[in-house]
Amino acid sequence: MRFTAIFFDLDDTLYPPSTNLWIAIKQRMNDFMRERMNIPADEIPALREKYYLQYGTTMRGLQANHQIDSDDFLAYVHDLPLGSYLTPDPLQRSVIASLPTRNLIFTNADSSHAERVLTALNLRDLFPAIVDVNAVTPYCKPMPESFEIAMKLAGETDPSRCVMIDDLPRTTRAAREAGMFSILYGGSANGDAEAHFTDWSQLINILECQP
Repeated sequence: MRFTAIFFDLDDTLYPPSTNLWIAIKQRMNDFMRERMNIPADEIPALREKYYLQYGTTMRGLQANHQIDSDDFLAYVHDLPLGSYLTPDPLQRSVIASLPTRNLIFTNADSSHAERVLTALNLRDLFPAIVDVNAVTPYCKPMPESFEIAMKLAGETDPSRCVMIDDLPRTTRAAREAGMFSILYGGSANGDAEAHFTDWSQLINILECQP
């Protein structure tokens, strides 16, 4: 295997969208904007979409335009009982544990949320490092600068030896443009990634088949 580092997205990648955890997180974002910022409920969906597209995440848009406290925002939106949503997957754990690469989390959430998710999934010991949204400030995925910072933090200088696994086509596309080998979790790659999978048992074969 030619790869030395694999960056794993967190939400809706290390667990399937069917858990509905990400839906709950998005609802918490709506609640924050309504309750803490007094933004009318009917304006929130369009505003969140605008910030998501323009700034990469809702939070970055709120920081830029409303000067919110990012720590307060992240603590609020992630205040959910993860055990009610997440269940460890023994197959997933076995696959990730078998990888000869250095495996890192690369997420637009913060490290506190990542730690809680990994613990709930029984994966914490398999990831020696977490590159969170604070580590790449003022950037975030899918901005090119965020991949440069993530690689630097991982001690990697050659993007072709790095892999990005994410559930969002815009992120896998950006990773591919940054020179990484990108894999889309769920759905079809459709040119936005070099490969895709929905079953974790497929991952090792995808990686080993690369020259």
